[in-house]
Amino acid sequence: MPLTPQPLSLYIHIPWCVQKCPYCDFNSHALKHDIPKQDYINALIKDLDDDIARFKLQNRQLHTIFIGGGTPSLFSAKGIGEILSQVKARFNIDEDQFEVTLEANPGTVEADKFVGFAKAGVTRLSIGVQSFESDKLIKLGRIHDSDQAKKAARLAKTAGIKSFNLDLMHGLPEQNLEHALDDLKTAIALEPDHISWYQLTIEPNTAFYSKPPELPQDETLWSIQEQGVELLEAAGYHQYEISAYAKDGKKCQHNLNYWRFGDYLGIGCGAHGKVTDIASGKLIRTVKIKHPKGYLTPGRAALDQLVEVEQDDLTFEFLMNQLRLKEAFSTTHFSQCTGLDKNELEIQLTLAKTKGLMANQDQLWQVTEKGHRYLNELLSQFLS
Repeated sequence: MPLTPQPLSLYIHIPWCVQKCPYCDFNSHALKHDIPKQDYINALIKDLDDDIARFKLQNRQLHTIFIGGGTPSLFSAKGIGEILSQVKARFNIDEDQFEVTLEANPGTVEADKFVGFAKAGVTRLSIGVQSFESDKLIKLGRIHDSDQAKKAARLAKTAGIKSFNLDLMHGLPEQNLEHALDDLKTAIALEPDHISWYQLTIEPNTAFYSKPPELPQDETLWSIQEQGVELLEAAGYHQYEISAYAKDGKKCQHNLNYWRFGDYLGIGCGAHGKVTDIASGKLIRTVKIKHPKGYLTPGRAALDQLVEVEQDDLTFEFLMNQLRLKEAFSTTHFSQCTGLDKNELEIQLTLAKTKGLMANQDQLWQVTEKGHRYLNELLSQFLS
């Protein structure tokens, strides 16, 4: 089956933060001097124009924007507004349906900008709370405290932003079941539209990896997960992805496009992109220059890597994304996204069904609860 154009999103990376958190493996850089904001904005727009020309995306419809980092809220509302207006001038936009997410730090200085971000065109805030216990925030290297986190959430409700998300971790150093659930109850009481709730993991190339903290035992982690999901469901937050819970109509459309194997451009330091090139029948992945110094070098192209996804990897890559979701999918969608014959996938899915990892109805396939619990085992079945 020929490839079909997929919905297009845009990820914008702003790499600077006040200080590097010990668990963070993202491409972020602690501030040592003032951010070269205007130079970076100019570089972002040149990066975008290069991608538009490279993939012939002139006048293509753009569905979502996600501005991540780092701490994008270190930029002024005026700077964010300039970026958004430049982007919108280059694409077809349905303003009524258009989602623009900005990651924000709960510190007071950033939170006071929320009204300005709304006026600049941001429709959704994602606030990196991580915990409401100040001692845990210190261990995590966060620069805000519990009161600032709560204030940021309250400001988000009154700033003119259409919706907001709270990012919350569990399985923190020395955290027990009661404290983890108290964190979740506090988040729920602040009435966000969306909660991203996920377990702290220790990643390579982080301070925690070099000097690991003492984390809860597996039995405690399982109890936190099980009872936490019950709390969220009872409060009207429905799980639609491994770590994402939303009220009705408030799912993150940008992340859904990732998991459904849609297309996205990535601009900014170290940003990743994935584009369906209909002309060549290939899926193309891009990576931009990682360090701000290199990215901002005059006359240097932002593109660091451009690779075609190997045909043998397409099935696994599609499922690695799609199977994170609770929703069902069709093998026809698989063929449209990858160009591969759906029959071979259906044979493999049927085998997974015999193990209780997948279920199907009316040509739609869905991961079972057992499948989500043993997702790595399920995915390993589709490795080339």
